[in-house]
Amino acid sequence: MKIKTLYLAGILLFLFGCNKDALVPIPSAGPSSSFITETNPLGKPSKEIMEGVYQVTSGSDKFGEYMVVKWNPDGILLTCKNGLHFIMKAGHLDSVVFVQGYWRDGYSDATGLCNMYISKSEGGASIVSGAGTTNILIRGAYGDNNNLPDQQLTLQYLRPISDKIKNANFYILGHRAGGRNSDRLPVSENSLAMVKFTQQLGTTGVEVDPRISSDGVAFIYHDADINIRLTQKGPLAGDVSAYTWLQLSTFVRLIHGEKIPSVEELLTYVVDSTELRFVYLDMKSAEAVPVVIPIQQKAIQRAKEKGRDLLIVMGIPNTDVLNALLAYPDYQNVPTLCELSIDDFKQANSVVWAPRWTLGTQNDLVQQVHDLNAKNLAVCWTIDSPGWIRDFLNQGHFDGLLTNYPYVVAYYHYIQE
Repeated sequence: MKIKTLYLAGILLFLFGCNKDALVPIPSAGPSSSFITETNPLGKPSKEIMEGVYQVTSGSDKFGEYMVVKWNPDGILLTCKNGLHFIMKAGHLDSVVFVQGYWRDGYSDATGLCNMYISKSEGGASIVSGAGTTNILIRGAYGDNNNLPDQQLTLQYLRPISDKIKNANFYILGHRAGGRNSDRLPVSENSLAMVKFTQQLGTTGVEVDPRISSDGVAFIYHDADINIRLTQKGPLAGDVSAYTWLQLSTFVRLIHGEKIPSVEELLTYVVDSTELRFVYLDMKSAEAVPVVIPIQQKAIQRAKEKGRDLLIVMGIPNTDVLNALLAYPDYQNVPTLCELSIDDFKQANSVVWAPRWTLGTQNDLVQQVHDLNAKNLAVCWTIDSPGWIRDFLNQGHFDGLLTNYPYVVAYYHYIQE
């Protein structure tokens, strides 16, 4: 009995051991960091007034000349062209708006605290009342790491986000449910926690990676094997699909402690608990196709019943998955995303065409997709360089971009006129 107890204790230590180097810690100033919870929430008209393009009048040497301010379900994103972005909360006391949170450089480990405010006379009163104003000045300071903010940051409102961009049916898709482990985010890739967190980064849709367990349960996991890149140390190793769903859900924890989600769990969470508008199921095996389709259809129906504008598509990354789809009864009515040729796109009756970004903007082929059906979409994967993101948005005609840096896509998308 003693040996058995020690064995189980060892499993638990492996299972719940945490890699402290796997994330960039979110900075905190201690008790003062909770100040924003004492403020009153802002209404939708107030949020719409605050959104827009701002000029950085103090702090431009670090953050660039302009920032885009955009609300999301959990707060405000302030984003710059160089990968620097702010994850902020906001509220008001009387006629003063307070904004608090932290900044992060998506291309490095740099981070720090930020506290800002909009005074009554510099736009606060108009924002709180929802009356509208073009005279908004956001004053504040930022710091490095956990140091108190001591460097001036000032943003002057320039203009609203254009109606053309607001009304565009454009998707900012987060890779691996919104972010990779290699970017040292506070939650694990392909987890429910990432789906929630990524909305703060500007995403409006996510790409996830379905696989199938040995007993036929579809789940979300990127790699073919259980490894320390994606999971904490535990008793299971090797081919992830060789285990039953009970074994995977019991003994495997993702790198920040979350459980591997099933496809059904993830889609239900997206429908019920997010404002995301696009889910791209990037199929990792042909065997998973007939298992995932009924789950996809159930989620689509659930979204319709809730009045959600949500597109859920099964990805076709290779001919094996394509052939598995074509063998499925009534496959023509399965919403799919095809990464292959235009001919394959037609054969599968796909609704989204998704080429690799390295092939260029391919405006002629994108136009063919649009001409086939006005509801067809074209998205591009996986584009990460700020320069290329800017060029694809300015010169291409894609309806969305898949990226590991959604806040960069958000900047270049929303700053367009």
